[in-house]
Amino acid sequence: MELLFLVLFSLHILKTEAVVGGHWCYQSQKYELPHCEDPRQWYVIDVTCNGNKQSPINIVTKNVIYDKSLKPLKFEGYDVKGSSKWNIENNGHTVKVPLSASPKIGGGGLGRKYKAIEFHFHWGVQIERQYFPGSEHSIDGEKQAMELHIVHIREDVSDITEAKKKADGVAVLAFFIKVEDENKNYATLINELDSIKYKGQTAQMEPLPLSSLLPPEKDLRRYYRYEGSLTTPDCHEGVIWTVFEKPIELSISQISQFSTIHFDRKNSTAMAENFRPIQFLNERKVYWSSASTLLPPAKVLMLVLMLTYILSSLFQ
Repeated sequence: MELLFLVLFSLHILKTEAVVGGHWCYQSQKYELPHCEDPRQWYVIDVTCNGNKQSPINIVTKNVIYDKSLKPLKFEGYDVKGSSKWNIENNGHTVKVPLSASPKIGGGGLGRKYKAIEFHFHWGVQIERQYFPGSEHSIDGEKQAMELHIVHIREDVSDITEAKKKADGVAVLAFFIKVEDENKNYATLINELDSIKYKGQTAQMEPLPLSSLLPPEKDLRRYYRYEGSLTTPDCHEGVIWTVFEKPIELSISQISQFSTIHFDRKNSTAMAENFRPIQFLNERKVYWSSASTLLPPAKVLMLVLMLTYILSSLFQ
């Protein structure tokens, strides 16, 4: 009987240690939580995190492939203010806003429509007067202060779990956020950060048209496309990534407000540097939108006139 008790007790201890050791975290949390699994160890929690199609990546512009099928995306319902309030939450890893109105995207080489289910942010840290960037993706090795992700799933599935069962089930739009002037469209959202300082806290805010948080649609013609993964465990692969060139602009004071919330409860580590490091591209290709190569009619006319002048000069 005593032997059976010892065996059961040992199994309980092992199970408890597995649960404690199985908590994933960012590198910035390791000092406070030395036993959590940082990004280098996420594969311990889910082997997919060690896969060949992981995100984020560094986009090397000289290696991207022009793809004429990547026309401008079509945004449906992005300019509509929903009727129900938004719940903004601190989930212990980021600031997240679930979406119920389900704005949609299509076109842009996607092959089908996708509905938006949530958006969230990744950011860096301010040390004295210097801000260290915290975007997940980078272009030619350059990162920006923050990154916004709008997560979409196929319109014919009910939730993210079902979407993951499809090869093309998830599509994420990624927007860099750079330090510039104050962005009044973000004031309402940023003001609510005081209400979600600690893990598990939520607050309600008036809904906004998603388009108000993004650059103007005319500036969204230039983007990169590649196959990747979610950037947190379970690191699910099969995500269609669209990374836009044009960044969103926020002031340094607005950006710094994100670091005033915490990863956990009171007196826990301030939530900062909540990004996954760059992953290997491996055999994947990164494609560039065809809209990026289109010239406005005035420039085309000027180019034709210049060529005509040069050719006429050669034959005189």
